[in-house]
Amino acid sequence: MTVNEALRAMAGTFLLISLALAHYHNPNWVWFTAFIGVNLLQSAFTKWCPAMAIFRWMGLPDAKADCGTGDCR
Repeated sequence: MTVNEALRAMAGTFLLISLALAHYHNPNWVWFTAFIGVNLLQSAFTKWCPAMAIFRWMGLPDAKADCGTGDCR
């Protein structure tokens, strides 16, 4: 798993959890959902997210092999 894959998995998980909390616990959890969306949007432009630094610290690689070599997995 790469940093980008871990970031998408974490964002998707947190998004689903926050929606479930908003539905079953308190509607104010929608603000957490909005925070996730804003963070994803800013990371699309800046190419930086705090979670990416944590995933790199954990030892996840930035990217997989170059697809020009035929090894795209």
